[in-house]
Amino acid sequence: MTASHRTTDFALLDRVSREASSTAADLIAADPGVRGAIVLATCNRFEAYLDVDDDSNESATAGSGTAALGTAASGDLVFAALARSVGEDAIRLRRSAQLLRGDDVLRHLFAVSSGLESVVVGEDEISGQVQRALTTARAEGTTSSALERAFQRAARTSREVRKAADLGGAGRSMVRLALDLAASRVADWASVPVLVVGTGRYAATTIAALRARGARDIRVYSATDRADAFAAKYGVRAEHELRAAIGGAALVLTCTARYTVTAADIPDSDRRLIIDLGLPRNVEPAVAQVPGVELLDLELLALHAPLSELGEGAHRLVATAAAEFSAESDAAPGIVALRRYVFDALGEELSRARARARGGDARTEEALRHLAGVLVHTPSVRARRLAAEGRTDEFVAGLEALYGLQVESTDAATTPDSSATATDRGAIA
Repeated sequence: MTASHRTTDFALLDRVSREASSTAADLIAADPGVRGAIVLATCNRFEAYLDVDDDSNESATAGSGTAALGTAASGDLVFAALARSVGEDAIRLRRSAQLLRGDDVLRHLFAVSSGLESVVVGEDEISGQVQRALTTARAEGTTSSALERAFQRAARTSREVRKAADLGGAGRSMVRLALDLAASRVADWASVPVLVVGTGRYAATTIAALRARGARDIRVYSATDRADAFAAKYGVRAEHELRAAIGGAALVLTCTARYTVTAADIPDSDRRLIIDLGLPRNVEPAVAQVPGVELLDLELLALHAPLSELGEGAHRLVATAAAEFSAESDAAPGIVALRRYVFDALGEELSRARARARGGDARTEEALRHLAGVLVHTPSVRARRLAAEGRTDEFVAGLEALYGLQVESTDAATTPDSSATATDRGAIA
């Protein structure tokens, strides 16, 4: 389920992102058919990625091992889970959200991670946000092997897209766009006092962007006790009282999930520009009514976001990566079956050799393991090529004809368990 700046009001995204932190756990608990769930909430989107059992006739999973999403049942689960935390906003979100499934999920995830779906196309921060969503799901125990592999490949795809399209050199990001808009109000970056509210990764990115502009007088405030350590690490000044800190700054940038700036936090003084980069919203809309304050928030920034200049090349890379991932998922059960066959046979022979020799030569054993890996490499590459051509059944038939192997289902083959060796798991990483 995806809802973004393209289809959904920012205020609704703000409310849902603020309240729906337990959605992934709720989805796992709601139905045994949900094997995994990852929630991605960024400054311009709210998404839930599900790995679900889908044996019904109403829709089928479009590719073994990929995250299946978009059936009526799984869509109902997402919005029911959201309703428990955001109430009627779940109904409003349903009107604008889009449901995807199978390979469409992969193409969307890879495009999102590569910055192709962002307000500022090609923004730098989104790939890290996608991977932090995966990290959170791991910590909360809501991810699955299929989602793990999809999100890991999304990270690799974003690097390939960035390298090919030189996105990093283009310097596209929300904070850079915000500073572009602020530049017309700043006479001299070196002399303007700047306050950054927040001490997370986004705050560090903001400080780097400010310094690239020439800003020198940078202060930082945190509602936690992290300001001093953060300030020492990044060479800025720590502030410990928000109202006083805002009073001493001509430019304020907020990028925190821990605090909301209210009108009461704004002292009466000279003109001040406040830029809210947070979702959930870091600055109450009423702040814009304080005399002397100009407020730029995400909704306003989106109106100024430049049109994409990336052309079709980046989108072709994403589509190719998604197709390759689906092919590898289709081929994975056969590849794993072959590797297990070869390495199980190797293990038995090594055990007999150790018993006969009352020990073993470690270098010889390592050489034999390497040889086994070499022997399965070419069939594995061939299996992926066949899968990409829609000929996975030929590879499976060959394994059954030559070795008598019965190929397991995708989930059984790709979910690590205590009996799988490290070599087996490496085959599907």
